[in-house]
Amino acid sequence: MASRHLVARAADARFQPPEPLTGPSTGFERWPVIDDATPGAVHTGFDVCRLAAGGTVASRVAAYEQSIFLLDGEVVLQTGEGATRLRPGDYGLIPVGVPYSWRNESAAPARWAQMLAPQPRARHGGDSTPVPELPATAAAPVDPRDPRTRRYGHIEAANMDVRQQSQERLAVSASMRTALLVYSGISVKMMVDSDLGADLTTMFMVHYDPAGVAGPHDHPFEETYLFLEGRAEGTFDGTAYELGPGDVAFAGVGCVHSFRNLTDGPLRWLETQAPQPPARHSYRFRRDWDYLTDNVKEQ
Repeated sequence: MASRHLVARAADARFQPPEPLTGPSTGFERWPVIDDATPGAVHTGFDVCRLAAGGTVASRVAAYEQSIFLLDGEVVLQTGEGATRLRPGDYGLIPVGVPYSWRNESAAPARWAQMLAPQPRARHGGDSTPVPELPATAAAPVDPRDPRTRRYGHIEAANMDVRQQSQERLAVSASMRTALLVYSGISVKMMVDSDLGADLTTMFMVHYDPAGVAGPHDHPFEETYLFLEGRAEGTFDGTAYELGPGDVAFAGVGCVHSFRNLTDGPLRWLETQAPQPPARHSYRFRRDWDYLTDNVKEQ
């Protein structure tokens, strides 16, 4: 059976300037974790990017949707609607066909994760096209309480704590539009989805309590996981891996996977999906179908 999963270690990360962006861009490198060479990946592109102090990425238009999450530092995302200053915990959406550029006005490097769908194709120049440079405008910070903020939000560890979901905290969290989903020692908070304007992807944060566990299941879509805090055991099609901060895992369609927290502290990761989940039957848990096999007799 062909592999339907990938585990990439933070220690093995290899950052390099992407070929389509060489030339007018400076100080930009990325680690292409999931691309069109990844077995089992047909919808997903996933990169960890970094931009040096003073660095720039020249204006472009992409034939894919981009969900972004700031990990470290500070960076400015410029579009035709204006400039937004992203800081750790900020996230956003760049829709298909929207011109954009990046710049780092700070004295330190910035680092972010980006989810790309449909998957960029190397044989088509990465499905990204240079356009005339966007005028640089004054950058505004992400303000989740401003109803004019259409494509950006903010999330932090406290937003995943069930005990801290007061009205006051919700008012300054990523958004009041999505509740914190809690089950089996697991908390999930949506970040980028159709409500934020995404058509092709989702991005959300996952938190496991010390006893948190998700049993074996699979999906009719692809998932990518960037681990941020704690240590997990992730099992993909019967192979178990210990995963920690900076590690990335990918599960393709039909890959049976499960997770459990290996520590006495919190476990947290960033998760993406492509395509967006269907309205029904987005999870297929093995225990439910095993129950059917064990308990339903011939009539």
